[in-house]
Amino acid sequence: MTARISARRRRINSNPVSVLLLLCAALAASVARGQEAGSAQQEQAAAAAPVTVLVSTTLGDIHVALEQQRAPITVANFLRYVDGKRFDNSSIYRAVKVDTEGNYGLVQGGLKGDTKKLFKPIAHESPAVTGLSHLDGTISMARTDPGTATADFFFVVGDLLALDGKSDGSDPGYAAFGHVTQGMEILKQVLLAPRSEDMGDGSMKGQMLAAPVKILSIRRLD
Repeated sequence: MTARISARRRRINSNPVSVLLLLCAALAASVARGQEAGSAQQEQAAAAAPVTVLVSTTLGDIHVALEQQRAPITVANFLRYVDGKRFDNSSIYRAVKVDTEGNYGLVQGGLKGDTKKLFKPIAHESPAVTGLSHLDGTISMARTDPGTATADFFFVVGDLLALDGKSDGSDPGYAAFGHVTQGMEILKQVLLAPRSEDMGDGSMKGQMLAAPVKILSIRRLD
């Protein structure tokens, strides 16, 4: 029996067609494995890459890169509103200047508590967890208590690191989740726009824009 098997192997090995077929099969398997590995790497790269959205306003366009890998919960929530076109015809309605020159502050927009368009609040992703800091151009979630953020957000003008919270955990900060890549001049313009002395409740009184800036739409660019 062993002799017959050895003879058969010799016949196969001496047959050029058989050898070629075996080589082709091995090469095909190698290519398939390479394609699978390449596809997996592409998927990983796509998941890690920021998602860019275009915020179209009556003052111009703002491009924002969302850090989906570092702040997955917050970005998924924001994109849920974007994909559902729920930000269409909303507004940027609040501007808070930290200094008189307007080099530091924040500009807030969103659905302003429109209960018909809101999804449930999301879990809080603090800067201590995501590693994202409130530097110039950062987009972050507006909230009252941690875990209450829904559809309102704000842009940071100038570095406002106090919004990151405290290292001892006593202040979890605000959930930063991306940054502006184009259009900061629009946000600076909004920060300097006139505000109403009477509009706004509590600490927000005097911070509401006299003429809110209309958000025409927010759409993905990727």
